[in-house]
Amino acid sequence: MDFNVKKLASGAGLFFTRAVQFTEEKLGQAEKTELDAHFESLMSRADCTKHWTDKIYRQTEVLLQPNPSARIEEFLYEKLDRKVPSRITNAELLGQYMQDAAKEFGPGTPYGSTLIEVGECERRLGAAEREFLQTSAISFLTPLRNFLEGDWRTISKERRLLENLRLDLDACKTRLKKAKQAEAKATMAPDFQETRPRNYVLSASASALWSEEVEKAEHELRVAQTEFDRQAEVTRLLLEGISSTHVNHLRCLHEFVEAQAAYYKQCQFHMQELQKELKRLPNAFTLNSTHAVAPADPASDGTSSPVETDTLKIEEVQAPATGTRKAKVLYDYDAADSSELSLLADELITVYTVPGMDSDWLVGERGNQKGKVPVTYLELLS
Repeated sequence: MDFNVKKLASGAGLFFTRAVQFTEEKLGQAEKTELDAHFESLMSRADCTKHWTDKIYRQTEVLLQPNPSARIEEFLYEKLDRKVPSRITNAELLGQYMQDAAKEFGPGTPYGSTLIEVGECERRLGAAEREFLQTSAISFLTPLRNFLEGDWRTISKERRLLENLRLDLDACKTRLKKAKQAEAKATMAPDFQETRPRNYVLSASASALWSEEVEKAEHELRVAQTEFDRQAEVTRLLLEGISSTHVNHLRCLHEFVEAQAAYYKQCQFHMQELQKELKRLPNAFTLNSTHAVAPADPASDGTSSPVETDTLKIEEVQAPATGTRKAKVLYDYDAADSSELSLLADELITVYTVPGMDSDWLVGERGNQKGKVPVTYLELLS
């Protein structure tokens, strides 16, 4: 019990000494031992590495798992040292819903058969996404987290210890300086006109006492300097290891890019296969389709109407006698193919509708040029 009390008292005294030294340094009343420029550069580089590694790590987590509740759940499982349960991806869930809906609507119907194909594609996309998440977590997130929770904590601990030893060193320097000043004052030549001989004895005794204090302070200073130099070397080695950390993170970054590229390549492949499959299905439609079917005329004799089920040929479309309008182009537009008309902002063109054409498009004319134009790029004039 006595030992614990003494240890506690000693620790409290050391803490108080450091606090006094730190306060006097801030007030400009005490000198501070400065580290060399190379050491300061190493510490600045380490702080910068920690700062940006933490930001990259947090944002990568958001990229891989946008749901904050799911991230908190995974964090708790890791802290409890339990395996994170497998979670179905949003794309897989969407694919499952589509396939379930197809069973209700009838897999033999055009809508049902299309839902089955799209649903299967979504499930493949979800599986590719889950594989990408697992690969990225292992090859990129884990090394970054290991640095933040392992190496950086060690560096921070050693830097705090170095700062404490620096305060102890500067406190020893301050005590030695004060002891030498007191010793010099005590050893000043006495006034021989002093009528009280007792003062000579007291002066000699004080001089001897301060000499002992100076020797003690010098010994404490040598010990503090040795401990500070040893800790500075340990901290320097850890800070120089940041270069190796950069090399390791660079390799992990390449692996993350490769995993991301492979994921997007798989997504592109699955979507291209889906598009091919949809074209083989009956009544499959594509975005901005130019196919249309004219309504049946009961009085017709079975001959085809002017708008057939074949591809609409813009060059064969004739402007109606009435129904044409002027339109102002709002934005530049580059034609995607020969059936479309390129536009320049602020120009005026003539537009009109064609039966069977998608409502998002009109036929536009500019002189001898003719082609489809998107309605959203136009301001129709009266």
